[in-house]
Amino acid sequence: MIMDNVLKAARPYLKNMIVKDAVLGLSLIGIELDNGDVGLSYMLRDRLPSGCSSFGFAQDIIGKNAYEVARLAVTGEDDAQRGLGMAVLNAGSRQLDLPDDDKSTPCFGLEIHPEDMVGMIGFIEPVARQFAQAAKKVIIFDKGITLSGGEATMKIHPMEDQEKLLPECDVVIISGTTMINQTLEELLDWCQNAREIVLVGSSTPMYPEAFKDTGVTVLAGSWWDIRQKTSLFKKISLSGGISHVSSAMMKKAVKV
Repeated sequence: MIMDNVLKAARPYLKNMIVKDAVLGLSLIGIELDNGDVGLSYMLRDRLPSGCSSFGFAQDIIGKNAYEVARLAVTGEDDAQRGLGMAVLNAGSRQLDLPDDDKSTPCFGLEIHPEDMVGMIGFIEPVARQFAQAAKKVIIFDKGITLSGGEATMKIHPMEDQEKLLPECDVVIISGTTMINQTLEELLDWCQNAREIVLVGSSTPMYPEAFKDTGVTVLAGSWWDIRQKTSLFKKISLSGGISHVSSAMMKKAVKV
């Protein structure tokens, strides 16, 4: 599994670290390590268990070895546990030397052709509109919007069309949350005709070596300004989402 490769890549950076602080909000999860590095991940709410004590696992993570907590990204029993592990992994990646996303080159620096079909799993409107300006068509899938019956500013295709439409795409943008809900590898099987596959969003684990030979060509995740940790965690605790914490975001984009 790809997540096993991510854990292997992250182990040198987490094995001697301790989880210092954490916050689990309705939209985001935040982790601080004892060296001050901060990592975030999305809180997938669609399949969370009911009950007021369902998330008691988080009571015991402060002071624990960071790598052991990160292993929840694989061993976690639900999306909250796996998301917590992913936030620890993202905090650990701060020790790598990774380039910022070059804002002067749109679409993560990819060459997008006018005839390209672009698939997107997980609707991120600014990214979708950026690709829509350069490509022939952007085909968007979003499980959360589909399940809730919510509306979006761009057309959302039925989830059951993924297996049929993704093989037709030249470029595919996949939310890092697919590693939390354990759907990434199935999606990659449907994207084997794509010349570029971008894993994007705050939940993306920024360990390029873990994605070699997977089909993923670009990791486009985020790091977080540790100087803003107090306000960042406060916003997460008040159910803030990415738009509320974007002032602390440092976008990254790295080729695999």
